[in-house]
Amino acid sequence: MTESYGDKREPGGDELDEMHVEPDHTYARSFDELRTGFTAAVSHELRTPLARILALLDSADLPDADVQGLIDQARAEVENAGALIDEILFLSELESGREVVSLGHTSALPVLANVLDELTDAAERAGVTLAVEGDASVDVPLRPRMLRMIAQNLAMNSIRYAGHGAHFTFSIQRAGAFAVLTAADDGAGVPEGTLSRLFERFYRGDSARTSRGTGLGLAIVKHVVVAAGGDIEAEGAPGHGLRIRATFPA
Repeated sequence: MTESYGDKREPGGDELDEMHVEPDHTYARSFDELRTGFTAAVSHELRTPLARILALLDSADLPDADVQGLIDQARAEVENAGALIDEILFLSELESGREVVSLGHTSALPVLANVLDELTDAAERAGVTLAVEGDASVDVPLRPRMLRMIAQNLAMNSIRYAGHGAHFTFSIQRAGAFAVLTAADDGAGVPEGTLSRLFERFYRGDSARTSRGTGLGLAIVKHVVVAAGGDIEAEGAPGHGLRIRATFPA
């Protein structure tokens, strides 16, 4: 006789049918609070450049206004808002699993060197020197695009905030069964009490509040590293630079 799927029962099925499982209200409430908080933060961050754009446009109507200068400033604000939206969407894709982070392995040193080459002009304007060193045989469990995303955000963080005269270095090394990527500068540094907050979405230290950063760069870095099975940590102090180390399984 053919057994139907409807008649099939797993061992202990009767006991499970009789069990009453309470919904995890605590988890649902925490998720809702996180989502609400993120939505509020996004709304706030988007309102800021929009308010600046409106103020610049209103200023263009004033007598003797430098219209071209105001237009240039407004264009920069639009570009900043666009970058913010792009990073919000990218982070959303990461968290929804639509972006595959770990797919094969990538030789790290050439990618790090290429990213620094692309950022040379920005670094020169900020007075920050760039360098890369390490073991050319070390690879990381990331797609090239994801490694580039990490490298760009780590390097730009130092270019924006380390200060004139600072030195920034990428290092990639093997440590036992792990690949270790380090991004370090000898610049302004951050207070020890804020180190644990560097990877929060939209978090900016006091020295970063006037910059055009989106406040999402290091949050994206952490999410990519963790999604690839790695760990990330930061250390530093005022006047002693910032060192961020990402450790990946080899």
